[in-house]
Amino acid sequence: MDIATKTINNTDAINEAVNSDANKLRKTVSWKSYQAFLKVNGWQSEYRSIHNLLRHLARKSRSEASKRNYLQIVHRFCKYYNVEPDCLIKFRKKRIEKLVQDYCDTLLIRNLSKRYVNMVLHVLKTFFEVNGFTGTKSLKLESYYVPVRYRKRKEYIPTKNEIYEMADNAGSLKNRAIILTLFSSGVRVSTLIALTYGDIREELEKGNRIIKIPVHAGMKKRIPEACKGNIEYFTFASEEAAKAIRLYLAERIRKYGKIEDNEPLFASECRRIRKEKRVKKFMTRREVEYIVKEAARRANIRDWQHVTPHCLRKAFESVLRSELINGGRLDYKDQEFLMGHILPNSSDAYYDKTKVENLRLEYAKLNFGRKVIENRFKTLELALSRAFQDTGLDWKEVLNEYVRVVLNN
Repeated sequence: MDIATKTINNTDAINEAVNSDANKLRKTVSWKSYQAFLKVNGWQSEYRSIHNLLRHLARKSRSEASKRNYLQIVHRFCKYYNVEPDCLIKFRKKRIEKLVQDYCDTLLIRNLSKRYVNMVLHVLKTFFEVNGFTGTKSLKLESYYVPVRYRKRKEYIPTKNEIYEMADNAGSLKNRAIILTLFSSGVRVSTLIALTYGDIREELEKGNRIIKIPVHAGMKKRIPEACKGNIEYFTFASEEAAKAIRLYLAERIRKYGKIEDNEPLFASECRRIRKEKRVKKFMTRREVEYIVKEAARRANIRDWQHVTPHCLRKAFESVLRSELINGGRLDYKDQEFLMGHILPNSSDAYYDKTKVENLRLEYAKLNFGRKVIENRFKTLELALSRAFQDTGLDWKEVLNEYVRVVLNN
């Protein structure tokens, strides 16, 4: 397998690994510091070795998130040995092998996960490969054994009832909306914080009780990791999540005034920023993680420390796989699409992504209800929606008229 193929196959894994265990390595070093040290300007660098790496990444995915993660790892490696990147590629093969292997061994000793250390090994090997260490000069490095179902960070996936307890104890309308949106849409935290009001404004203005949440490549300009793998899709937020979003937005309008389309749907509340600029600042991953953990603690979840935003995505997946309110099962292709996954083989090319309303009706069958009676009402609403589909009539207005006639008689 050539390095181009390996880079494509491992990009998502690298992003996930860097976003988790790399937090342990972060101190006060900013992205601007990485750029300055590596002399990076956009997709170019004054260092020939770094420029070669950037050209390689640009030819493949041109992902800003991947660029940051690769450069972050190379930067740390250079700082660890106090050597410039262009000097590294002048070393002999055996010396480089020892430097890389010793560095990765050190990371393992520092109690970082084996997956993350393997990602560092892969990134550094790619850096040297694009700078001529291929063929007979290819580096021979030992990766680290990762057991089946190995996970360094503990996690606890809350039950549906526990998630609603979290929402009820979230502390604010905004926090409640965030938790319910994460759970009922299954979007990744980077996607959530990249959403703008304009992304869902039309859905809200139409009065849709289940609102569509789009995931598109344009989000990467706001948050580099927002549209993972450049896979564009859409999902939905449940009726209860939509209500929570509307309540939060109404409160925000009362507090800050009109909301512009380009403003974040869930704006930061950092007190260090002036009030008028606060609504235009996107939240950070850490802010969302704090909101979720704090809500789990207030909900008296025993393992609240291990509840993360990604756990809510897994809880959403369990709802997708579970029995629907009418007793059936959601089609496997619909499940994968709503998760933002690529369908296997050629199935993805033949999957119809244009039937938004059909998928909305299928989504409405998912068992998000807190109580059995809620699901029964949803089943009735679903049946009426299907009965009046393509008639041009609003079943709610017809039902209200029917009730008035019955009461008058």
